[in-house]
Amino acid sequence: VQLQASGGGLVQAGGSLRLSCTASGLTDSNYAMGWFRQAPGKERVFVSAIARTGGYTYYSDSVKGRFTVSRDRAKNTVYLQMNSLKPEDTAVYYCAAGRTITSHLRSPDGYRYWGPGTQVTVSS
Repeated sequence: VQLQASGGGLVQAGGSLRLSCTASGLTDSNYAMGWFRQAPGKERVFVSAIARTGGYTYYSDSVKGRFTVSRDRAKNTVYLQMNSLKPEDTAVYYCAAGRTITSHLRSPDGYRYWGPGTQVTVSS
């Protein structure tokens, strides 16, 4: 299984970016997909996730109302639309996949597969 994220880049504060993550090699689409981020010198933290079934979405408090996660099961792709970006959103963003139960969606340990990350830099 491979995950490949794209869409990162440099943007001014208040701007928008859309990240994409495409999974290849999955046996089916019954996977939860998550987004995490890691700033320099800090731990990897939860950003958003979409559940295996039902389309339920979850967000960290820091991005709620600004970010939107969605998926295209036919393409095995998950998206993270990021609006009203702030300098504190600067980090490497990672997508992850797993047969993750709801209670573990916010933990990196809940995911089996990880992409290599994409850099998002928000200038002030």
